[in-house]
Amino acid sequence: MRWALVKVCLAVTTMVVVAFAVPLGLVIKEMARDRAFSNAEREAAAVAPALSITTDRDKLERVVASAGADAGMAVHIPAVDTAAAVDIGRQRAANRDIATVRRLGRASTTEVPGGSTLLQPVALSSGAIAVVEVYVPESEVSNGVGTAWGVLAVVGIALVLGSVAVADRLGVRMVQPAQRLVEGAHELGEGKLGARVPEEGPNELRLAAVAFNSMADQVVQLLANERELAADLSHRLRTPLTVLRLNTASLGEGPAAEQTRAAVAQLEREVDTIIRTAREAKPQTAAAGPGTGCDAAEVVRERMEFWSALAEDEGRKWRVAGVGRPVRIPVARADLAAALDALLGNVFRHTAEGTAFAVDVHNGEDAVIVLVSDAGPGIPDPEAAMARGRGSGTDGSTGLGLDIVRRLAESTGGDVRIGSSVLGGTEVRIWIQLDGREPVRRGHRGAVRRRRSGKLVSTFNRSRSLP
Repeated sequence: MRWALVKVCLAVTTMVVVAFAVPLGLVIKEMARDRAFSNAEREAAAVAPALSITTDRDKLERVVASAGADAGMAVHIPAVDTAAAVDIGRQRAANRDIATVRRLGRASTTEVPGGSTLLQPVALSSGAIAVVEVYVPESEVSNGVGTAWGVLAVVGIALVLGSVAVADRLGVRMVQPAQRLVEGAHELGEGKLGARVPEEGPNELRLAAVAFNSMADQVVQLLANERELAADLSHRLRTPLTVLRLNTASLGEGPAAEQTRAAVAQLEREVDTIIRTAREAKPQTAAAGPGTGCDAAEVVRERMEFWSALAEDEGRKWRVAGVGRPVRIPVARADLAAALDALLGNVFRHTAEGTAFAVDVHNGEDAVIVLVSDAGPGIPDPEAAMARGRGSGTDGSTGLGLDIVRRLAESTGGDVRIGSSVLGGTEVRIWIQLDGREPVRRGHRGAVRRRRSGKLVSTFNRSRSLP
């Protein structure tokens, strides 16, 4: 906008300067010419009284000398009766031009080498017509024209530069509020809830800044209300959790009782984390810094050990692969465990008993892929399943499980894809980026172009069938 305004002002000012300077320059040139010939007419008029009195050569030469124009003036007196023709001074005009002026009886100008001449007719006492010739050099005709044109050029350039400077200042006054508005929008989009825009500048931009600040205040208020609601709802779960924890004490000993008590304890920890995170206004999943993260293989083994007991009770075949060696990822241990529990919980919740499932971990040079697949009926609409809060429509389905998984992957720059597995059912692929690139924005899944190494691609081609 700033440069566009400068260009428009430059073009308009240049056209205005040209429209006025060119005609004014021509007028100045014509005025200089008129001034030169007016001087020549005055010089010719100074000789005319003497011609009307006498035609004596000596007297006329003295008159011409006293007029101060002896170098550029000539007098042509025709022959009358017995008197011979008299020519005083250097003749520059052609004889035919002199004869024409004598015949017509009016002044005339004619071009000669180096300038022009003024031919002025003067009546003699004898009735004949003499012609006074005054030479006007080209330097006298153009005297002062170059200087005047230079002044006009300087004034024109000064006007153009001044208009450009004014347009630039106006452009800055208009552009800076717009830039601050853009920067504020970017900061608010990045989660800096304190971003505000100065309410200044042109009226339209000032109103836009007022609207932006009002919107930011509403966003902060809505987020605060959401955090309070999440904390309150989570706090309400403590009472039934306390009852569950007391009831688990009466289950006695055994693997099932221990797993139940461990699940209740984990649930209490998760509720406490939700309440604490909501109160502190911090996101649950943040990008891990250098040296942080977890061992994905260890977390998968731990969660599969938990879910394997329930799988044996329901007669499900299961398999885990790729967890024989450590696989470091930039994700918090609790977040990865929550994502795996969400996916495995969906398998148990939405497939019939006896349905097989598998978890595969593929470690590449720049990414780690976690595949959770099953032999169930599959998901007919993956896009709808990925939408936060939609769920499948069955009891206990909130639609938040896959959103938790997606946010975990996108926090590293990866994404989540739903497809068909080799087992015949659903395959959920979690792509976790390892190179620390900018996280993918919500609403732009898969926007980051990945450099899939040959090692990782070859891993995809391996068979993933159950043993």
